[in-house]
Formats: sequence, C-alpha cells, structure tokens
Amino acid sequence: MRRNAEGSRRRKSSLVFVLSGLLVWGLAAVGARAAQTYESSAEERKVISRVDPDYPDALKKLYIGGVVRVEVQVAPNGTVKSTKLLGGSPILGQSTMKAIRQWKYAPAAAVETLTVKVEFDPHR
Repeated sequence: MRRNAEGSRRRKSSLVFVLSGLLVWGLAAVGARAAQTYESSAEERKVISRVDPDYPDALKKLYIGGVVRVEVQVAPNGTVKSTKLLGGSPILGQSTMKAIRQWKYAPAAAVETLTVKVEFDPHR
C-alpha cells in the first residue's frame, strides 16, 4: 500500500513539473496576437499610432485572460514617457506596457497622465 501511495505522489509531482515546464516554455514563445479591447481615461488625447500587445499562446490556450490597467505618462509631443502597471496579470502587463511604449498620441500643451485598460479575451 505504501509503495502505491509513493508511486502516485511521484507521478503527480512529475505531471506538475512537466505542465509547469510547458507553461514556462509557452510563455517564452510569445506570438499570437488576439483581439484586445482598449479603454482610455482621457478622451481629449487621441492615439495616432497604436501597437497591439502580444498575447502569449500558452495563456490563450489555457483560457487565461483578463483586464490590464496601465498608467501612461505622455509627453507634450505625443510620445510615451513612462508606463506603470496598475493591475492585471504581470505577464500580460509586461506585454501591454511594451506595446504602449510604442504608441504615439496627438500633441498637447503639457505632460498628461492617462490610465489605459486593455482586455485580453481568450475566446476571440
């Protein structure tokens, strides 16, 4: 009886190890672009050029999605000065901030701080 319990535990831990390895490998292979929904806190500052964030295949296949909130500081000339993750998955947040840093906004008189929400929907 004791042998079966130990063998069962080993198989379970091996399975967990393999699945976690696959998840890490899948996250390293970022690729699929999925439909995202964007929402900004300020309507007066328009986005002129937008880059979609990458949606890691592993997360999409496991139906892991959600909303990422990012604070964005925009310079008067429309370039993104800085980004800060406010909420959401850290993995999706990194992908989102990387994309937002490439966005270009319409020029304005001063530096603005905006909150951008991006929804990752694995069902799309």
